[in-house]
Amino acid sequence: MKQLFSVPDMSCDHCRRRIEDIVGGSEGVESVDVNLETKTVTVLSDLEPQALVDLFDQAGYDAALREKISE
Repeated sequence: MKQLFSVPDMSCDHCRRRIEDIVGGSEGVESVDVNLETKTVTVLSDLEPQALVDLFDQAGYDAALREKISE
């Protein structure tokens, strides 16, 4: 399932790489698409939203689920 998260504190390529490494490199996460302009991250994963929020926290960013996107 795709889930869209708001990540208001990310602002640069370092932020993008950190999220891609920590969140995208985690078991259960298929892909991560970081959009710095809109400060959103789309995650393709079967993990629950709170588990993904916890991964963002490990990366050093506050994140909030904006919507679940059904395919």
